[in-house]
Amino acid sequence: MKTCKWFLWAILLALSTTVFAADDPAPEAFRVRKMTPAPGPRITPYLAYQVDLAWQQDAARQAELERIGSEADLIKIQARLRQSLLDSIGGLPREKTPLNPRIEGTVALAGYHIEKIVFESLPKFYVTALLYVPNTPVTRRPAVLVACGHTTNGKIGYQYLCHRLAKRGYVVLCWDPVGQGERSQFWDAAAAKSRYNLVCGEHAVMGNVAYLAGTSLARWEIWDGMRALDYLLTRPEVDPGRISITGTSGGGFQSSHIGALDDRIKTIVPSCYISALPMRMYNRIFRDPDSDPEQDLFRMVSGGVDHPGLLLLCYPRPVFVAAAVEDFFPIEGTRKTMRSVEAVFRKLGHPDRIDHVEGYHSHKFSPENLEAAFAFLDRHNGMPAGQSFPAEEKLEDKALWCTRSGQIAVDIKDGRSVLDLVREYWADRKDRVSVNLASAYRGEQYPGVDKWRVVPFGGYSAPREIAWESAGSSTADGLVVDRWLLHHSRQLSVPLLDIHASGQAGGKAVLWFSALGKVGPRVWKEVRDLTGQGYRILSFDFRGQGEDRMLYRTDSAEDPRLAPEAFDLAYVSPLSGVLANYVYNSLLTGRPYFLQMIEDAEIVTRFAREKIKAEQIQVTARGEPYTLARAIADAIPGVALIERPGEKRLLWSDIVDQKRELWPIQYLFPGGAYVR
Repeated sequence: MKTCKWFLWAILLALSTTVFAADDPAPEAFRVRKMTPAPGPRITPYLAYQVDLAWQQDAARQAELERIGSEADLIKIQARLRQSLLDSIGGLPREKTPLNPRIEGTVALAGYHIEKIVFESLPKFYVTALLYVPNTPVTRRPAVLVACGHTTNGKIGYQYLCHRLAKRGYVVLCWDPVGQGERSQFWDAAAAKSRYNLVCGEHAVMGNVAYLAGTSLARWEIWDGMRALDYLLTRPEVDPGRISITGTSGGGFQSSHIGALDDRIKTIVPSCYISALPMRMYNRIFRDPDSDPEQDLFRMVSGGVDHPGLLLLCYPRPVFVAAAVEDFFPIEGTRKTMRSVEAVFRKLGHPDRIDHVEGYHSHKFSPENLEAAFAFLDRHNGMPAGQSFPAEEKLEDKALWCTRSGQIAVDIKDGRSVLDLVREYWADRKDRVSVNLASAYRGEQYPGVDKWRVVPFGGYSAPREIAWESAGSSTADGLVVDRWLLHHSRQLSVPLLDIHASGQAGGKAVLWFSALGKVGPRVWKEVRDLTGQGYRILSFDFRGQGEDRMLYRTDSAEDPRLAPEAFDLAYVSPLSGVLANYVYNSLLTGRPYFLQMIEDAEIVTRFAREKIKAEQIQVTARGEPYTLARAIADAIPGVALIERPGEKRLLWSDIVDQKRELWPIQYLFPGGAYVR
C-alpha cells in the first residue's frame, strides 16, 4: 500500500541529504518573521480568519431566522435548507433496492430478545444491525433507531442505550456505521484489525476521497439510516406513526441529519453533537483533532444550514437535544443554537415540542441525560409517564456479532466497499459533469484579489488591499535576498522571499515553493541556476504552512500509533493533523483551502507586478507541489507554468478511480475529480 506518509518521508530524506556548499546562505537568511511563536496550541491568524468568516456567514443565517413570522415563511426556508443539505452530500441514491434482510441469530433475554440482522442498504452493500424486541403479544409499539457514535465495536458499544429502551417497551434497531463494528472497510485479516482504526481513521480515508467525487461519506451514512428505517417498517411489532431516532456523538450527527431529511421519523433526540459550527471550528484542533470528514459537509456554514438549520428541518416534529457542559462540542454553541431554534418553535405555537438538557460532564450520553431524553420520548410516543430508569445491561461482543468472524468483509466476499460506491458515483457523472478550475477559483467566494490595492503597510491591513512591509535584506553568493511580509484580509500575511541578482529591476520572475514552504539553502544550487538565467525567485509560505505553522502536534487521541513521529509529517497528516483541520474548516465556509493557496499565489503575483515591476511571471515546483504550480498557472491570468517533464501531476480523478487511500490533504478539492 502506498501512502502519503512514505511519499513525504522520501521528500524529507531527499532534502535532508542535500549537500550545502560553504558559501550557501544560512537558514536565517530565509526567515521573514522576526519572532517564532512558542510551541503549543495557539489561535493563529489563519484560524482566527477562518472563524471570523464563519461568524459573518452565521450572522446572515441568523438574520433569516429572525424574519420568520409564520409557518409559510419557515416552509420556504426549509425547502432551501433541505436542498443545500442535499447538495452538500451529493444527493441521495435514486432507488430503494431490495433490502434482502436475514436474521443470523437470536439472543433471548428477560422480557425481550435481540435479533441479529444483516440487510443491504444498496446492492451488495451490507449493514449489520441488532433489533431489540419486547416479548409482549404482537402489537404495534413505538420504535427507536439508535445511531452509533465513534466506538470500535459499533452497535455493541451502545447496549447501555438499547437495552434500556427495550426494557421501557420500545422496539430498537441499532446498526453499525460504515467503518466501525463489523463494517471495517480496510480490514487486515492477518493482523485482525483495521489498517487505520474503527473510530475516526477509516472515516478520514473514505471521506476525503468522497469529497473529490463531489459527495460525502455522510451520504451513505444517512442512507444506511433511512434503509434501517425501511426495515423497521416491515416489522409487525412497529407502529409507523411512532418512530424516533437518537444517538450520541457521531450518532448525534446521524440522528440530526437523518431526522432532518426523513420526515417518517417523528421524534429526533441527538446527544453530544448539536453546537454552533463556528465554535466547533475554533476548538477542534485542540479538543478533537481526529479527521472525520462526514461531519464537515461542504458549505455547511456558508449554505446557511449549520446545526440550527438541521433542527429547523425537523419542525414541527418534536426535538430534544442532550448536551454535556465539558464536551468538545462547545456548550455555548449548543445554547446559542437552542435559543434561536426554540424561539422559532415558540413563535409558531409549539414550545412543547423542543427542549434540551445539559449534564455537567464530558462527552457522553450520561444517565441523567438519558433519563431526561427518555421522558421526552415517552411523552411524544404515548408511553406511560414516570417509568423507572432501567439498570444497564451488557453482553460480550462476540455474543452479538452478526457474522461468524466479526467482520462482513471476511465473511461475505461479494460485498462492495464505500470506495467502490464513491468510484461508481463518480463514474456515473464524469461524462456529464465538468469543472473548470479557473472558473471555480473565481466563483462566488472569490475575494477579488485582482482588484485589491497594493500599498505600503501602515500598521493596519484593510480588507481589500495588499500592504507590503519590508522585513530586511541580505546578500549571499552574489545574490540579494529581500524579505517581505504581504499583509491582507486584516489578519493574514504572506512571508515572501525575493531572490535576485544585485541591481536587477523588474524582469522575469518565477513563483517557486516546496512541500515544506519557501525555498531555502537546501535548493540553493537550483536558485543560482535560475537567477543565472535572468529570473528573480519569488518564494513564499502558504497560509498555515512554513513559518505560519502552528507548532503543535495533534496526535490522535483514539490511536496515537497512527501519528508520524516527525513533526513535519504529523502536521500534514490527513488522519489527525493541524493542516487537515484547517482544510475542513475551509470546506465548512465554502472556500476550499486548495483555492485559498492559489489566492496566496495571486497576492504574490499582484505584489510582483505592482511593487517590483515584474514583466513576466512564471511558476514551478518540483515533486508533489508541481500539482499546485500547474493549478496556479491554470487559475491566474498571466502566470505561465515552467514545465518539468519528469514531474507527475496529481489527478483527483485518478485518486477516485484507483481508490487511493492517502494523499496530501492540502489538495482536497470537492468535485476535483471532474476537473478537465
